[in-house]
Amino acid sequence: MNTIWSDNVQGILTLYLSRKLRFDDRFFPQYEGLFRLDRGRELRILEVGCGPGALAEALCRWYPRAEIHGIDRDSRFIEYAREHVAGVSFSEGDAARLPFEEGTFDVTISNTVQEHVEPSAFWGEQRRVLKPGGVCLCLSARRGIRRGAPCLEPTDTEKAFWAAQPDAESSLEAFQVCRYPMSESEIPASMEKHGFVHVTTGYAVIDLTPDDPKYPAPMAEAMIEAERQSDLDAIRSVRSADAEDVICAANARYDERLRLYRAGIRQWDTSVSLTMVLRGEK
Repeated sequence: MNTIWSDNVQGILTLYLSRKLRFDDRFFPQYEGLFRLDRGRELRILEVGCGPGALAEALCRWYPRAEIHGIDRDSRFIEYAREHVAGVSFSEGDAARLPFEEGTFDVTISNTVQEHVEPSAFWGEQRRVLKPGGVCLCLSARRGIRRGAPCLEPTDTEKAFWAAQPDAESSLEAFQVCRYPMSESEIPASMEKHGFVHVTTGYAVIDLTPDDPKYPAPMAEAMIEAERQSDLDAIRSVRSADAEDVICAANARYDERLRLYRAGIRQWDTSVSLTMVLRGEK
């Protein structure tokens, strides 16, 4: 059983809730224009590094005639996806050694996976399992905008807790996180180098601003709760005797953020993500 990622890097709910927002149907027109897939075709689509299943879940809605498969090497992610996402086949497996025959899929897709996998294996395995003319879609998170609400400023208790923890960069290096980062020009060049043709790039801009009236209340509150979950998962991952006090302090901050939102007192905190979408053909 492999739970390295869910135990040490990103919690299940942190990953699922944040991706569920970023792959909400209101953002599909952006992705649709970049994916350029035929919604009328009976496609076989493989998501590589599917995590707990939020993107695969969206693909099921967006491409109703497609057969969707998701693969991830973290056992807890797959267990969660199987329990919570309908209409998708999920299995455990490694992006560097995909357990599928050559020419199995019409489309492969990954979201923030490229930077963690050695390039020749990452591109080579997807190219191998694609049919001739098949499409490889690579989604890569780029630097966005993040501005917190004043009421969400960490308390002194939280600051002291995090100051006492080991260096985060050293911890991530131990779990081989982001060992193969590439720039906006290096990723498409790498895709071409490893045999893909007709490579194109584009960007999806996902604006998550709870106080913007274009968002209905359930989605606005989901944005706040996703941030809460991220903070709580990070605290729990430390497994410290002081964690419960810190969890209480964090919950109090997010309870206040929700109170202000419901009272119509706008904070204008925002998270704007920029996702680079690469498309290449076999």
